[in-house]
Amino acid sequence: MCHRVVVFCCKSLGGRAIMSDSFFLRLAIVLAIGAALSFSAAQQAAVTVTITPNYKAILPGQKIQFSAAVGGGGNPGVTWQVNNIVGGSSAVGTITKKGRFTAPATIPSPAIVNVTAVSQAQPTVSATATLTMMAQGASGSTYYVASTGSDNNNGSLSAPWQHIQYAANQAHAGDTVYARGGIYNELVSFPASGSAAAGFITFSSYPGELATLDGTGLSIPGGQWGLVTIVDQSYLVINGFEVRNYKTDSRADVPIGIYVSGAGTNVQIVNNHIHDIVTTATGCGANAFGLTVYGTKAPDSINNIAISGNELDNLVLGCSETLSLDGNVTNFAVTSNVVHDSNNIAIGAIGFEKVSPQVAYDQARNGEIRGNTVYNISSYGNPAYGKQYAADGIYVDGGTLITIEQNLIHNVDLGIELASEHHNKNTTYVTARNNVIYDGNSAGISIGGYAGGVGGTQNCTVVNNTLFGNDTKKTGSGEFQIQFHASNNVFENNILYSTSQGLLMNGFVKSQTIPATIDYNLYYSTVGEGSASWNYQGKTYQGFANYLAQTGNDKHSPAFSDPLFMATDGTNFDLQSGSPASAVGIDLGADIAGNVDFNGNPRIRNGLINLGAYEQ
Repeated sequence: MCHRVVVFCCKSLGGRAIMSDSFFLRLAIVLAIGAALSFSAAQQAAVTVTITPNYKAILPGQKIQFSAAVGGGGNPGVTWQVNNIVGGSSAVGTITKKGRFTAPATIPSPAIVNVTAVSQAQPTVSATATLTMMAQGASGSTYYVASTGSDNNNGSLSAPWQHIQYAANQAHAGDTVYARGGIYNELVSFPASGSAAAGFITFSSYPGELATLDGTGLSIPGGQWGLVTIVDQSYLVINGFEVRNYKTDSRADVPIGIYVSGAGTNVQIVNNHIHDIVTTATGCGANAFGLTVYGTKAPDSINNIAISGNELDNLVLGCSETLSLDGNVTNFAVTSNVVHDSNNIAIGAIGFEKVSPQVAYDQARNGEIRGNTVYNISSYGNPAYGKQYAADGIYVDGGTLITIEQNLIHNVDLGIELASEHHNKNTTYVTARNNVIYDGNSAGISIGGYAGGVGGTQNCTVVNNTLFGNDTKKTGSGEFQIQFHASNNVFENNILYSTSQGLLMNGFVKSQTIPATIDYNLYYSTVGEGSASWNYQGKTYQGFANYLAQTGNDKHSPAFSDPLFMATDGTNFDLQSGSPASAVGIDLGADIAGNVDFNGNPRIRNGLINLGAYEQ
């Protein structure tokens, strides 16, 4: 990924790349990130939530009883959500206040549902279960693998096989393979698919145990491979594995935790813990991925893929991403993942990289990135970047028709970026709504390409987000940044709260066209109204009144004032009673603003809408 501060850029096998004249910290990068960032672990650890069960395959209309346990102080209760909607809905399933879930009558697309228990004491803390929806009549056999087993056995619970790959070679549509707890030092790929009629092929850790795929000492076939690799397969579930320790020091090799490529449908990657995937090579050809999806064919796509409930952390990535979708990938869901402590982009949706052989299909599209928690992501010290704060929490680079909502992003370099790194190509029709972004090293949200010679951002909508205390490293990016080739975008109903430097907007580029409709936003800074600043169309305006008078923006925005958050420590950015952000937004309709707010409550109340991510 590149930005305007970069001297020059180059492409690489894995995607975004930045060169710098200096190379720093190699494998120790990730260990240093936590110390470099101001996030307090104790802040989030005060309350914990666990959910039971955390995974299940279900039929339409099926009922399941969930339970949640809350640790820490305060209220022990939880609020139940389905797909981040309090109580759910008929389309995704409903849940009672006591955790009784009823699956929807029709299988959604992708065929997955998330059930979340949210702490009532600390609403930014939650636990999520993932449910695979399957058709009536699906059936198959159940097999078992154990590190102490033998591939000469029959694969039963009492006589398990020894290798996961051996089980993959035997499995057919509808089958389930449970791996008993232990360490499996092997690469795993899949020669067969499930089907809609017969059911998914499911590989899962045995309930209550953890199966670990460990890449220590393993080679990287073909120069780019995963510990788990899925090529041209469909109806597969990979659930509940630890995937770790796949490393290289060569620029010619790309280690990947979980790798999906080619074409296929209904692949689900759920509840896995992917960590310590590492490249210690240097330069813009150094790459590693935690989890990546490459749609390499056309017109056949990778579609209806779901990536949900995974944790990805402690990755040394070079020029690449922690979790990404690239090329001919459509109708995807990236939901309820936790991504943290890596030295490049957390979540990416990418286009125009020539991953697909036909340009018309060469972009991630028609997807959602919802309910993820992203923190401690920084490229500072990454050898491919040098001393640059250039890693995004969520980055759409050339994608289209994507919704980014209800994500919690903090202590990253840039919170959300919508842009394109390819000349005359743009990120288009992306909606970023109801997200909370705070304590970032650089911009909270950024639109437009990083330089004049790359692409930009068109017809994108950024609404009802809460931005607090970003640009802590004083890069000059501010809370909201507008770069090159931005046109016909919308920036409305947001709250922007700047702390130390008071820079609320950085539109440093003088565009020929208006980069965005900017209105109905609440601005505030602790430096005071007269000292706060806005940069728009290449000119800097000091003071809110001066900005309004000179730009014509924000004609319906409330006065410069404190939004009165419930808390400013990251635990709850909901609004207090009497907030000047309450009920003063423009009703953009559910298609734009969404049906629910950050907390899963109705987005519109009595025909009125708040500014920011929360509806009181």
